Formats: sequence, structure tokens, C-alpha cells
Amino acid sequence: MKNLCHLLFMLAFFVGYAQTKQDPSKVYKKRVLETTEVDFLSSYYSQDGDNAAVSGGIGTEELTDATATFVVSIPLNDDDVLTIDAGVSAYTSASSSNVGPFDDGPADPFQASSGASSGDVWANLTGSYTHSSDDRNSIWSTKLSVSSEYDYFSLGFGGSYTKLFNEKNTELSISGNVYIDTWNAIYPTELRPFGPGGDGLSSSFYNQNTITGNINYNPNFAPFDNEGRNSYAIGFGFSQILHKNVQGSLALDFIKQDGLLSTPFQRVYFGDVADSFIDNFQLADAIEQLPDSRFKVALGGRLNWYLNERVSLRTFYRYYFDDWGVNSHTASIEIPIKIADKFTLYPSYRFYNQTAADYFRPYEEALSTEEFYTSDFDLSDYSANQFGFGISYTDIFTKTHIWKFGLKSIDLKFYQYDRNTTFISSIITAGFKFVMD
Repeated sequence: MKNLCHLLFMLAFFVGYAQTKQDPSKVYKKRVLETTEVDFLSSYYSQDGDNAAVSGGIGTEELTDATATFVVSIPLNDDDVLTIDAGVSAYTSASSSNVGPFDDGPADPFQASSGASSGDVWANLTGSYTHSSDDRNSIWSTKLSVSSEYDYFSLGFGGSYTKLFNEKNTELSISGNVYIDTWNAIYPTELRPFGPGGDGLSSSFYNQNTITGNINYNPNFAPFDNEGRNSYAIGFGFSQILHKNVQGSLALDFIKQDGLLSTPFQRVYFGDVADSFIDNFQLADAIEQLPDSRFKVALGGRLNWYLNERVSLRTFYRYYFDDWGVNSHTASIEIPIKIADKFTLYPSYRFYNQTAADYFRPYEEALSTEEFYTSDFDLSDYSANQFGFGISYTDIFTKTHIWKFGLKSIDLKFYQYDRNTTFISSIITAGFKFVMD
């Protein structure tokens, strides 16, 4: 017994000695991401209106779009996470179909054409890598993305750095992104015979179609020399926990764009040029012409208030301006309401208002003597209201399983958007988060 007591004493001594001498860097740290997470996101969007930019500020804006996205986050070790984001979007558009409105039947800006431009598929793949320091007070990330559709290709890369202070109550961040884009410029059908090597009114297109109104149709058209566009963005963020129930944040973003900023297939009609038609469709006098550079600035803030265990308040405001003359204000509020342990409701409201760009001209208000012009109502003076409602289901214990993945949450949301023009839209979104057991 005496020998056993001596042995236990010596064991306790060595354990205590080892604990006092251990390397502080070897202490246990919580993994940034415990296990692989998979998010499946989908949405269905529809819109309508009477101010299509494709047909010079008049005509149907009808469009539907369905998207599906998978986001897979993989912990590489305690500190590093690799995220793969892959998405696809397919749309059909009565508006863009009128890039070529003469493909079938009588042409009309308020009717869809069945041509190749009536639909398209957009695909995107983004990979990002995030590293957190041992004390979790420094986080840096880098990403690379590629996206493509029929007439557009984009390559992007960027990164960010975040620093936490004051026992993680204060957060500062900086991010930067670069996008290198290339158009495969597509022009309205009636303008193509007036391009290089075209026969103008002597072409087979005009031999097969009869012009009414001004029969001496002579558009102001030349293809764009440069089909590239580069975008450079830098952002700064500041977040502060103001109270155990209140958190605020500020964000400042700068964006510089250079290159082809005009959309090649958006028509413009001049007020000082006589109108020409084929069927009920007015032939373009020109295509949208905008400056080859644009500088944007956005300053925004958020204030989130945890009222009690059932109700929270999330508010947001942003002011935006650019050197094209657009100034805008955005304000929104969302009120998460926890109605049960696993269910939360999300009513929301968003208000938006902007001034018109210096180059915006409604239908037939542009003049042929002007250098820049557009009839895209996205650059007009307007205000908009958006009402939303959502519901989420959260199961932190992931009792429901699909193969090796447990279902952690489901989010369903619906938004209705109305401008003070004829434009309206709605979107329904669904998100499912799974974690690997």
C-alpha cells in the first residue's frame, strides 16, 4: 500500500509538471467549421412591365428565371475552409426575344418572338479559401470565379481580410475584387445589314420585309470596337457590438468600371428622325451609347436589435451615387419573429428611390446630335417598394437525414416588388442546409 501511494504521488507530480510546462500554442482550439456543410438554394423569378430597353423604352418586359445553386463548405483542418459555389440560371424572356422580333409572325414590341434570343442559360462556378488565425481574431480569404452565358463571359478574383478586436466586439474588414468580362456583342436584327460588309437596304433581310413610314431607313449604327469590360471593387467594413442586445455595422464600397458599358442589343429611338416600321415594330434609330467608364460609391449601415427571445429587429440604410448622375437611397427593415423553438417568421419591407442618369431618355426623347443616350428604365428616375415574407425551420440536432447528411435548416421566402412605373416582379426562394454526420 505504501508503494502504491508513492506511485500515485509521483504520477500526480509529473502530470502537474507537464501541465505547467506545456506549450500554450498546443491548447485546444475549436474548429472554424466542424464538418462539411452543403447548401442547396433555388429561386423562381418573374417580372412584367411596358418599358423594355430592348425595344427602346416601350414594349413588354415579361421575363421568368429559375435558378439552382449548390454551396459546399469543406473544413480542411482546424483553421482552413474551402468553399465551392456552383450555380445555373435559365430564363425565358419576351423582352430579349425582340432582339430579333421578325423571326415569326407579325413583329410587335408587346409580343414575344420565338427567336434564339428568347432564352438563355447562365452558369457560374466560384471557389474560395478562408484561413483563420489560432486566436480567431484574424481571417483572410481569397476566391476565383468564372461565369458564362450565350453572349457574355466573366472571370473574377479577389480576397478579403478581417481583424477582430476588443474581445471580438469590434470588427474591421477590407475586401477587393476584380472582374474581367467579355461581350459577344449581339445587335438588333434590323441593324446587322448596316454593319461592316453589309448591304443595307439592299440586303436579303429588307428584300423579304416591307418598310412602312419612313422608307428611307438609315440608322446611326456602327459595331462597338471594344467588347471587353473590367470592374474593380474595394470595400471597407466596420462592425461593433454596442450592447449585449444591439449590433451596428458600416460599409463603404468603391467600384470602377471601364470598357463596354453599353448593352449592344438595346435600341434607342430619336425624336428628330422619322419613324420606320416593319409590321408593328419600329426599327431602331441607334443602339444604346454610354460612356466607357463609370465610378460608383455606396455607403451603408446596419443596426440589429435583439428585443427579446421572440422578436428581433434588423434595419439597413444605404446611400449610393456615381458619375453618371444616379443618386439613390435604400432603406429596409426585417423583423424575425420566433413562433416556436424551430420556426421563425421573417416579415420585411424595403424602399428604394433613385434619380435618373444624365444620359437617360424615354422613348423618342433622345436626339441624334447627342453623344450618349439610353432608354433603359433601370437608369430612369423612379421609386420602388418591396414587401417580403419568409419562414425558417432550424434543427440544431439535425434529426432528419438524407444519406449521410443531416438537415440543419430550411428557409422559404417570397418578395413582391413594385416600381412607380409599370414594372412589377416577384421572387420565391428556398434554401436547404445540410451537415455531414
